[in-house]
Amino acid sequence: MNFNKFIKAVGTGPRGNRDLSFTESEEMMTQILKEEVHPELISAFLLGWRMKPETIEEFQGALSALDSFCLHSEVKNSIELGYPFDGKAKNPYLLPLIGKILTETDLQLVVLGDKLQPAKYGVTTKELCTTTKLTSNIHFFDRNMYSPSLHKLTDLRIRLALRSGINTIEKLPNISKSEFAITGVHHKPYVAKYNAIFSSRYKRFALIQGNEGTPELFKKGTLWISEEGETTEYDVDPADYGIISQEDLSGLAKLNAAIFLFVCKKFITIEEAFKSLS
Repeated sequence: MNFNKFIKAVGTGPRGNRDLSFTESEEMMTQILKEEVHPELISAFLLGWRMKPETIEEFQGALSALDSFCLHSEVKNSIELGYPFDGKAKNPYLLPLIGKILTETDLQLVVLGDKLQPAKYGVTTKELCTTTKLTSNIHFFDRNMYSPSLHKLTDLRIRLALRSGINTIEKLPNISKSEFAITGVHHKPYVAKYNAIFSSRYKRFALIQGNEGTPELFKKGTLWISEEGETTEYDVDPADYGIISQEDLSGLAKLNAAIFLFVCKKFITIEEAFKSLS
């Protein structure tokens, strides 16, 4: 199969570049995951794709292809947490504390991980979940097991040392068949883009201005929830919950646990969810 046509589409400059259709993007990612493409060609495509840049339709096609290369394992009553695969470098993970707080409830947390991916060099969810004693409501899935084909691209991506379109689609493959999901965004312009890519895959999909691109809120920010084609915006300020300092990790964990409960429709408001947690 001719992969060069995809490189030509994204790597010939502003006048010659064109967007891939859904079908073409699906075929592109299928060829890569089938290991039918030389590493040099994959690197050339990922670089050109990033610089073009990627479109929503291209992301949707690539994600559709990825679905066929993932081993799904249902976790009932769960929320998929879309942590980036390049880790956290500035702040600790709240996940272990959030999990402990949510043992009071029946909500299950799904976390994915792998070896470190470019371009930020932090502590990964895999390092966290394989070296820390976690509560039983946290379900960690190692990509080496659920998507070996994507895992095998790790060395190539490390050598490339740049973010690519894969950084976006890998965060939420929904291998747990969760009805709910949340991931982090840095800026509001990403909201419409992420909604278009992911929201149709869940009953309720949330985006939050989380710390280092994670679904963990550390300071005042915005939460967006999409359901049935409608997006609602909520301002969330830790100070409103008596959390004055980012060093108050217990308080922040409790607030984030309340946000997850709210996203999953366990409570009508974040305030009610927060008050319910001891």
